[in-house]
Amino acid sequence: MSGQIVACIKNLVLLVCLGSQVYVYGQIVTIKDQQTGRPLELAVLVNQNHSLFVSTNAQGQADMMGFVPGDTIQIQLMGYRTTRIPLQVLDSHNYHIHLHPTNISLDQVVVSANRWNQPKRDIPAKVTTISSADVAFQNAQTTADALNVSGEVFIQKSQLGGGSPMIRGFSTNRLLYSVDGVRMNTAIFRSGNLQNVIALDHHAIENTEVLFGPGSVIYGSDAIGAVMSFQTIKPQLSLSSKPLIKGKSVLRYASASQEKTFHANINAGWKKWAIVTSVTATGYDDLKMGQHGPDSYLRPFYVQRKDNQDVIIDNDDQRRQVPTGYNQLNLMQKVLYEASSDMEFEFGFHYSRSGDIPRYDRHIRLRDGKPRSAEWYYGPQVWVMNQLSMKHNGKGILYDQISVRLAYQYFEESRHDRDFGEPTLFERIEKVNAYSINVDLTRRLSGRTTLFYGIEAVHDDVDSRGFANNIETTQRVVGASRYPLSTWSSYGAYASMRHKFSSQWSVQAGLRYNYFALDSDFSDNLDFYPLPFEEADIKQGAVTGSIGLVYKPTDEWSIHGHFSTGFRAPNVDDIGKIFDSEPGSVVVPNPDLDAEYAYNYELGIARIFDNFLKVDVSAYYTSLENAMVRRDYQLNGMDSIMYDGELSQVQAIQNAARSTVIGLQAGIEVNLPYGFEIASRYNYQKGEEELDNGSVSPSRHAAPAFGTTSVCYRTGKLQMMGYIIYNAEVDADEMPVEEVGKDYLYASDKDGNPYSPGWYTLNLKGAYQFSHHLELQVGVENITNQRYRPYSSGLVAPGINFIVALRASI
Repeated sequence: MSGQIVACIKNLVLLVCLGSQVYVYGQIVTIKDQQTGRPLELAVLVNQNHSLFVSTNAQGQADMMGFVPGDTIQIQLMGYRTTRIPLQVLDSHNYHIHLHPTNISLDQVVVSANRWNQPKRDIPAKVTTISSADVAFQNAQTTADALNVSGEVFIQKSQLGGGSPMIRGFSTNRLLYSVDGVRMNTAIFRSGNLQNVIALDHHAIENTEVLFGPGSVIYGSDAIGAVMSFQTIKPQLSLSSKPLIKGKSVLRYASASQEKTFHANINAGWKKWAIVTSVTATGYDDLKMGQHGPDSYLRPFYVQRKDNQDVIIDNDDQRRQVPTGYNQLNLMQKVLYEASSDMEFEFGFHYSRSGDIPRYDRHIRLRDGKPRSAEWYYGPQVWVMNQLSMKHNGKGILYDQISVRLAYQYFEESRHDRDFGEPTLFERIEKVNAYSINVDLTRRLSGRTTLFYGIEAVHDDVDSRGFANNIETTQRVVGASRYPLSTWSSYGAYASMRHKFSSQWSVQAGLRYNYFALDSDFSDNLDFYPLPFEEADIKQGAVTGSIGLVYKPTDEWSIHGHFSTGFRAPNVDDIGKIFDSEPGSVVVPNPDLDAEYAYNYELGIARIFDNFLKVDVSAYYTSLENAMVRRDYQLNGMDSIMYDGELSQVQAIQNAARSTVIGLQAGIEVNLPYGFEIASRYNYQKGEEELDNGSVSPSRHAAPAFGTTSVCYRTGKLQMMGYIIYNAEVDADEMPVEEVGKDYLYASDKDGNPYSPGWYTLNLKGAYQFSHHLELQVGVENITNQRYRPYSSGLVAPGINFIVALRASI
């Protein structure tokens, strides 16, 4: 009997202790800026064994529930010095902490490496984070421009309504886009320049990460050059009995394109439910280029339709790029329900629709001294995503944490072109319905070993239609479509394990198997092209893996080595596309394609010196085998066919090449006295691609060396930054073979050969915070009014550009 009484007393004491622990460590912590006293949103609190991650809300507050006695809490936020503080000391500070602004840190939390929160220093690959604060200060116009803020992503633009990232010598469908953990790449992501990233609203993005190198173990097909992971605004619950109401709004004007932008978002949060709504509307007029640069970039005339005739109009201002203007609307709605402290559900709705987007590079082509095209524009680009996700934390046999994402996406895009003087307007309209499910799990196998694993299923339905419209008679007839009617599916399973040998050494390795299937029906196009087949199907599997080692001698050092493989499965664009790649050439379907594989080697070092200097360097080498490239081809024994009324050389995508890229990414950041900071990023990549005759050509998507250097000043409520952006020259003998034929995009050297001149811009930005609720931002870009065209771009970059933005928050 006495033993039972003792046991009861022990259980009662344990219950009291646990209750006391929950009471003491279930407190609300508040994080603020040391200089301004402003609450810091999205600061991350991490426990000692990196198993618990908590973020602050708009009031700078976070619930400490789950932290245990003896924990040392690490508090980190990009742009601030990481603070480590024992819970007992945090209690003595009354749960109020101030962070000191600085860019000198190796401590960040990222999610792109394995879909779960993980300290950046534990990842054996280079990851760059682009904060929403940096994007807002720079006043990037689109999400493509927001990627450029990093100084490590090169952006190509064929038109103002576009932006195709180039990363480590790869671009287009060899890069993967992820939105809230959902794959955005579809079966019609093409090898030509992609513009889909502008469908994302950067005003509604909380955080952007770029995982460099192959990421196919976690993300599957297409993740060869990099993974761009976008995390949109998450609804925030209230941590008190009062509802949490917060919101932001932006009004912005930029002179070079007469941009006018309005954005607003509002969050309403209660104990269990929270909603967030976001809307952005933007309009652009024709973009004006700079004053000092090649005259060949000027726009001396453009085409208008008058009295049922195409008329060449002299351009009153040859620096105005006619036509380039467009508009866009973005909407987002999210709902969060916290079923318990361990489980939450979230529904997200995204909608993006642009107006017609003129493709400027097609408007500047000439034929016999006259414009080749009278019209060439993309119809409204539409993207819709509905996503339902569930997260659960539970100590079970199979997992400690699980995340399930169900998503449906709808994509619509179209191309409309008409030759000068011709009445026929060709239209090609594509619609994709994309369905996906992702299940991702983590399991801590021991204090040193963590397993990440999951499955993914993706299914795309592709509908493609073609029409020919006579604008004089208004007659519309069925024409050739760009793609066959198709379905594309991918099913994958992966496992990745991280093991810490000690506090200094860790290893992470992963493996993925992927099965993909493609079925296409070409019967609708047989009346237009002499295709020797009616159907095509591909059913293949792919295995990819990675292994990396991290060495951290001290808190100021981080060294990693990484070997990874990636793959890209043939999609509908590869096997079934019919389009004009360049004047006089037409690409036709090729059903006999295999997956291409990338093999990547990377070494990276980062070092902090006395909390005032940070240096990081990453070197890499990537080999792409069995590469799918455009090559001359024969269709039923013919090397030329008629396409849109023109005899054109037949080409097709083929597994016909090997390409390599070697490169270096380097950065330096310096904290100086009196609030000054210096930062610089430099990127060098050299790519080569094998040609049919066995020779090699520079790779089209390996951008010339580029970078940025900035000087920033912060004091109290004022922030200012002056910076230079630069891009190296590409000589005529270094031009890729694919680019040599596009002389209308490039300047001419003294011998008349096309080349891409180097360029730089000087820029100045400033912001003044009148209060916690109101901020004024101003900027001047391209101060010296340079006229330049970024490598491979059709659009000439903006000339001097004055920006003013007013930001309000509640």
